[in-house]
Amino acid sequence: MADLTQKQATKKFTLPKRPQKRLFIGMLLLTTTLMAAAFYGVWYIARPGLAGIADFLPGLLGAVFVLITLVALSGIGNMILAVNGLPRLPFLQRQNYELINMLFPLAVRIAKIFGISRRRLEGSFIATSNLMFNNMGIKVPADKLLVVTPHCLQLATCPHKITRDPHNCKRCGGCDIGALVTLADEMGFTFFVATGGTLARQVVYNTRPKAVLAIACERDLMSGIQDVYPLPAVGVLNIRPNGPCYNTHVDMEEVRQQLEKIIIPKEQDNG
Repeated sequence: MADLTQKQATKKFTLPKRPQKRLFIGMLLLTTTLMAAAFYGVWYIARPGLAGIADFLPGLLGAVFVLITLVALSGIGNMILAVNGLPRLPFLQRQNYELINMLFPLAVRIAKIFGISRRRLEGSFIATSNLMFNNMGIKVPADKLLVVTPHCLQLATCPHKITRDPHNCKRCGGCDIGALVTLADEMGFTFFVATGGTLARQVVYNTRPKAVLAIACERDLMSGIQDVYPLPAVGVLNIRPNGPCYNTHVDMEEVRQQLEKIIIPKEQDNG
């Protein structure tokens, strides 16, 4: 098993460039600013007509627009505090993800104007979310951690079915599944290979972990992290030397580093 882990570790891949954490927050801030400007434009145009109906309507509409803008800015501010390891407002945590769901489609369109792809923006979200996770100092026992990977991590020509039991893997070294099974045996976490998002969510529901580490592409990680909230989740991007969803890989060193941050050492857990 040690030979397998070493074999996996010595594989050479072109690792993707690490996403910029500030990009996502900056784009959300720009989107909120433009949204506020649009609100003002709507209010300014509608004000005479509303005043003709009732004197209080322009003030009411303006107050609603201001409230929405302040809520969005407070959510972004809370995100900035969390990313920098500063005290944050826990009751705004859910609001962060609701804010992302609301603003992200618009942020994608605005980013495109600046030549920023959706994938790059999603990668920045994952990096930001992971940093928030790590700065919260969340640690769980190994048996309460679920690690989920996509089926495309398995070699496409492999005849062994691992989606129900990863231990069916023969650990030949042809893909990274064997190294992950070895790591699961070594560290004690639950490891599952999912064929899609629906099955992954079902596994989370059935196993009821206290934290999740997911390996996937940008799009699936972004939706997955938000889907399992308030369950804390950290994401590791897969490596796609053969294109998406086919014979993908993962940086095992990054996986191990993330696991060591999350899992309570056995001596502390026993204590």
